[in-house]
Amino acid sequence: MADNEQAEDAADAAESAPAPKRKLKLIIAAVGLLAIIGGGAATWFFFFRHHDEEMHAEAPAPKPPVFVDVPDMLVNLVGLPGERVQYLKVRVVLEVKEEKQVEAIKPTLPRVTDIFQTYLRELRPSDLNGSAGLFRLKEELTRRVNVAVAPTQVNAVLFKEIVVQ
Repeated sequence: MADNEQAEDAADAAESAPAPKRKLKLIIAAVGLLAIIGGGAATWFFFFRHHDEEMHAEAPAPKPPVFVDVPDMLVNLVGLPGERVQYLKVRVVLEVKEEKQVEAIKPTLPRVTDIFQTYLRELRPSDLNGSAGLFRLKEELTRRVNVAVAPTQVNAVLFKEIVVQ
């Protein structure tokens, strides 16, 4: 009997011993996982987060565009015979990237004015209807001015005033 009791005590000890070892292994794994996650978060915080802010701070501020005034233009629009003559008054500015481009464009302003007037005289009043008509006009004027002032590049033609009478 004593042998049976010793065998039962040994079996109970064997069953109860693995339970604390399993808990210990689980605790060690959880602590290791938290250490890895914490180390990754600390690395990101100290190295990568501040690096992004420094890169943004070092980027130069974009330069504001420069504008070149074009003389006002008054042209008559094409109409059907017998219709009342309609006129178009336009005041535009040219948008360029840098101040030095202004000096390159100023000598060509008579050519730009001529190209604009020649094109505008061929328009009909229906060509200027709505915002789509004005957008097409702006795009066509931009294309034509870039041909006239090449190799200098104009970003956009902006309307200051446009009146159809």
